[in-house]
Amino acid sequence: MSELLISLSDLIVAAWSLLKAVSGLLLPWFPLAVWIGFWLCAVNWIKLREVLVSKGGLLGVLLIGAVWVLIWGVVAPPESGSHFILGLTLSNFVGKLVYVTALFCLMFLCGSVQLSGCCNQWCEVTMPDPHAHGDHGHGGHDAHGHSASHVIDHGHASH
Repeated sequence: MSELLISLSDLIVAAWSLLKAVSGLLLPWFPLAVWIGFWLCAVNWIKLREVLVSKGGLLGVLLIGAVWVLIWGVVAPPESGSHFILGLTLSNFVGKLVYVTALFCLMFLCGSVQLSGCCNQWCEVTMPDPHAHGDHGHGGHDAHGHSASHVIDHGHASH
């Protein structure tokens, strides 16, 4: 019986060591996985594409990226003073620009994958039409959405 308990404790220790090793490998990639998951499943790219292309939102996104590079470069400069990316030695702000550009490319790649219809089985979102007007059985409402029976004229109330 004691051999069984020793073997079981060895198995638990080995499983814990394996879990620590796997989490040590995957944990640094978790923010990137969240970034991809957000832009792939949580964003309605049909509406966002309309805003980016037709209404000039792409300029706002580029300005946000530029501010992101400036703030990130000032707040978190690399310890060695430069970034080493793909065998190149880049200065602080150029390295941050490469990182931000890569994140934006991933964002737009997720949008193109969603628009292609590859993700419909996982994240199909049907949005209600806000322009659809119809009587939903709520009765009469004033301009502020209050029922007509609850409107009180405060100008003629007695004190």
